[in-house]
Amino acid sequence: MSAAGTARETPAEVVARLRAAFRTGRTRDLSWRTDQLTRLRAMLTERGDALAEALHADLGKSRKEAYRTEIDFTVREIDHTLERLAGWLEPEPAPVPAVLAGATAHTVQDPLGVVLVIAPWNYPVQLLLAPVAGALAAGNTVVAKPSELAPATSAALARLLPEYLDGDTLTVVEGGVPETTALLAERFDHIFYTGNGTVGRIVMAAAAKHLTPVTLELGGKSPAFVDRDTDLKTVAARLVSGKFLNTGQTCVAPDYVLTDPETAPALTDALAAAVEEQFGTDASQSPKYGRIVNERHFDRLVGLLDSGRTVTGGAHDRDTKYIAPTVLADVAPDSPVMQEEIFGPVLPVLTVDGLDEAIGFINDRDKPLALYAFTESPGVRERLLAETSSGGVGMGLPLAHLTVSDLPFGGVGESGMGNYHGRYSLETFSHRKAVLDTPLG
Repeated sequence: MSAAGTARETPAEVVARLRAAFRTGRTRDLSWRTDQLTRLRAMLTERGDALAEALHADLGKSRKEAYRTEIDFTVREIDHTLERLAGWLEPEPAPVPAVLAGATAHTVQDPLGVVLVIAPWNYPVQLLLAPVAGALAAGNTVVAKPSELAPATSAALARLLPEYLDGDTLTVVEGGVPETTALLAERFDHIFYTGNGTVGRIVMAAAAKHLTPVTLELGGKSPAFVDRDTDLKTVAARLVSGKFLNTGQTCVAPDYVLTDPETAPALTDALAAAVEEQFGTDASQSPKYGRIVNERHFDRLVGLLDSGRTVTGGAHDRDTKYIAPTVLADVAPDSPVMQEEIFGPVLPVLTVDGLDEAIGFINDRDKPLALYAFTESPGVRERLLAETSSGGVGMGLPLAHLTVSDLPFGGVGESGMGNYHGRYSLETFSHRKAVLDTPLG
């Protein structure tokens, strides 16, 4: 365990110290909140290269991808919050009934206290620091737990965050399952977890012992529906960009594609061409293409490669944790690749007779984190929106809805609960307190 404050503290000591700092009231001041956010921004801009190097060591991410999807992404989120935070914190008036004439009512955003943020390994900078920024903006103290499966990034964050932020109000705790389990035994005022549903249930069970509210950012099999008569070259290019970013290790990546039998052959050909256009004939030589995080995930993904006919890809090398961008056709709904979230560079294409069957296919499965659709038809858009449930919807472009800070990001059902980004982060890490002021005279 490492901490921004005293080294080798126990989880109980960390939480007690952060709670004592919260009770001084200094985190409530707008000036403290903006100062901490500004310092966090400075760390990202001044030490971005060190973080990019760590991301490359852990995931093979290129410097460009590290900045675009992690460092600059988080800077934009901080800038959005800094520009609007004072306005978001203004009390919101509420009307009162006639029987209370003379009274006034409003709501205020109350900080919760001590927040625990547990981050995953796939975007280990963004998915730690974006929620941390929201928790600080809301006036909380924070325990930040980076993923042990991205060890270089975890070590970099544990080293850099104490250099920039108030060590009495933000502590980094490194470690694996034992350290996380010990943290979860403590009483927090909110727990924010990003990862898989299995661990999400463990987090929620631990939180229940203290009635601690949780935000669970999970995942699932996010479908992409491709309508007939679409521009397949454009569709394929966008699907390939979204699916194979970070080697497919993205919670909102298109997990599988649904299209009709007449469109499928042309679409799979277009996908193969788009893979070659974006990564060359050998993606292992492409500076834009990363690697699988570890051997366990590599072995799991290789086990899915025989789930259909290989249109492109399939090559893999365990020594370098490389799996080529792979597109599978003629995939059956009960095949191994359709039994779990893929979370890697394998894109299965399944056929359905039309929109009705596509909607039924989606609704027969757990609610996904995202739903993507490529169609020129307003009616198809309306039906997909009205007749399916998902955390978010992207029409015509995968992943991009995450970049809109005024949109909430989060799941529903098996894909998670709660949301964040922009003002929604403030709402997540605050309690909206009702205030009624009735004159005595």
